[in-house]
Amino acid sequence: MDIAFLLTIFVIGLIGSFVSGLVGIGGAIVNYPMLLYIPPLLGFDGFSAHTAAGVVAVQVLVASFGGVLGYRKGNYLHKPLILTMGVSVLIGSLIGGFGATYLSEQTINLVYGILALVAVVMMFVPTSDDTTAIEDIAFSKPIAAVSAFVVGVGAGIVGAGGAFLLVPIMLVVLHIPTRVTIASSLAITFISSIGAVTGKLFSGDVPLLPALVIAVASIITSQLGAKAGKTVNTKVLQVILAVLIIGTAIKVWTDILL
Repeated sequence: MDIAFLLTIFVIGLIGSFVSGLVGIGGAIVNYPMLLYIPPLLGFDGFSAHTAAGVVAVQVLVASFGGVLGYRKGNYLHKPLILTMGVSVLIGSLIGGFGATYLSEQTINLVYGILALVAVVMMFVPTSDDTTAIEDIAFSKPIAAVSAFVVGVGAGIVGAGGAFLLVPIMLVVLHIPTRVTIASSLAITFISSIGAVTGKLFSGDVPLLPALVIAVASIITSQLGAKAGKTVNTKVLQVILAVLIIGTAIKVWTDILL
């Protein structure tokens, strides 16, 4: 495999993993379109939707774990929320990861576009007060479980951890403060990505060398992003996430419709 191609994958992994730790997502919202569109622009063969989803699944697994390590010393990981949503999203992602084998590439991109569009809409809904102490946070377990399962199915199909949808759900629907959302969503995404990676490995959609390269890149920058996320203003973090989701949604839907 061409060294320049692998270097391109490595740089994509560095960028996606830093963003992952910074705003509490697994990085799929950034890396999936980058893997699809950047290699062909540079003259490489690139990835199909299936293999791009497989590589992204591995990147999300490693980056989200690194992000959790970056937040482990702060009082931001909400264990009941992580357990409730983590189990549900894992079941959903296993179903989606295995089921993706039977879907066309256009269908996978369509699922990704729908997820991104829903996330865009949710990012413009007013969010909760960030001053609530973590021990005082209350949430609806049935809503958390059902929403995480649905996100898990869609995320498993595209190889994502689903954090780009879980974060808006946690902010808007469950009213979780921003920093707790960012830290906890990384833990939930890690659990979800176990299901996604398992499904992609069994379906043969993970090209091992590119996946290894992007995993190494994820180890390097995911914790750096998490450390930066602790100091950046929460409103700025929400704006960054919204811009990423909106830009990706526009690109994916442009390709689907045109």
